[in-house]
Amino acid sequence: MLRSLLAPLVFGAILLAGIWSALTGSPTVATQNNQNNQSNTAASNQNTRKREKNEKIDRNQKALTAEQISELTVLVYGSRPVLAQIRRNGVERGRITRFTTDGKTEQATYERRFIRGESADKDKIRLDQKMPTMEYSLIFGEGRLWGVINGAAFTPRQDAADAFLSQHHHSIESLLRYKENGATINLVGKDKQKGLDLYVLDLTDKDKRTTRYYISARTFHVLWLEYDEANPGAARLKYSKRFSDYRYAQSTLVPYRTILMEDGKQTQETRILTVTFGVKVDDTLFKNPQA
Repeated sequence: MLRSLLAPLVFGAILLAGIWSALTGSPTVATQNNQNNQSNTAASNQNTRKREKNEKIDRNQKALTAEQISELTVLVYGSRPVLAQIRRNGVERGRITRFTTDGKTEQATYERRFIRGESADKDKIRLDQKMPTMEYSLIFGEGRLWGVINGAAFTPRQDAADAFLSQHHHSIESLLRYKENGATINLVGKDKQKGLDLYVLDLTDKDKRTTRYYISARTFHVLWLEYDEANPGAARLKYSKRFSDYRYAQSTLVPYRTILMEDGKQTQETRILTVTFGVKVDDTLFKNPQA
C-alpha cells in the first residue's frame, strides 16, 4: 500500500526535474560516487552516458503531452495520493464581493463545508452565505441541489443553482481529479500572453461540459480557466475564472483569490480567509430537512 502511494510521488518528482531542466535550459547533472574505485576512464565514460541520457530526456520533454501536463499539475498541487488523503473533507471560510449591473457591490461572508466522494458527482457540499439582509444555505448531495433558509428547504432560483453548479463543474479541482471523474483532456497547444508561457488544455467531462485551462509552463499553476454556458433567449455567455495569491495549506496548493468574469466584465471576487482540511464534518449537514 505504501509503495503504491509513494510511486506517483517518485515518478512525478523525477519527471518534474527533467521538465524544469528543459524549460530553463539548464542540464540535469547526475553523479555517483565510485563505490568500487573504478578507473578514471570508466567513471568518465559513465558520466558521459548519463549526460547523453539526460540531454535526450530534455529534448523530448520540450513537447509534453496533455497527460504529462495534467499529471505535473496534480503533482505541484500536492500529488494525487496527498490530495485524496488531505482534501477528503474540510471547511473553508471567506468573503464574496459581487458586482451588480447597476455598478453597486454586494458583500457576503461564506462558509463552505464538504466531504469528497469517489467522483465529483458524489461530493457533498454545503455553502452557507451571510449577507446584511439574509442568510441561506445551498447544499449539493446525492447528485441534487437544494437550499435551506430558517431550517426549511426551498428550491433555489435557476440563476443561483446554475452559478453554484458551475463553480463545482468548472474548477481547478475538476482538473486535479480528471481521472476519478472520467473526464478527457486535450492539449490545445502552447501560448504566450503578457510574457507568460502557457500550456492550454481542454477538459471535457462525462456530460460533455468543456473547460479550458491556462497553465503556467514554469510553475504548472492554473492561472485561469474559461468556459461558456447557455443563456436563455440570448447568445451563450463566456466566463473566466482567474486565480492568484497561491499559498500552501496542509501541503496542498490553494489560490486564495479568485476573480469571476462574465463576457469580459468582473462579476464576483472570492477571497479565502481560512481553510482547514481533514476536519470532521457532520454528515447530517448535507441532509434535506424534508427527507
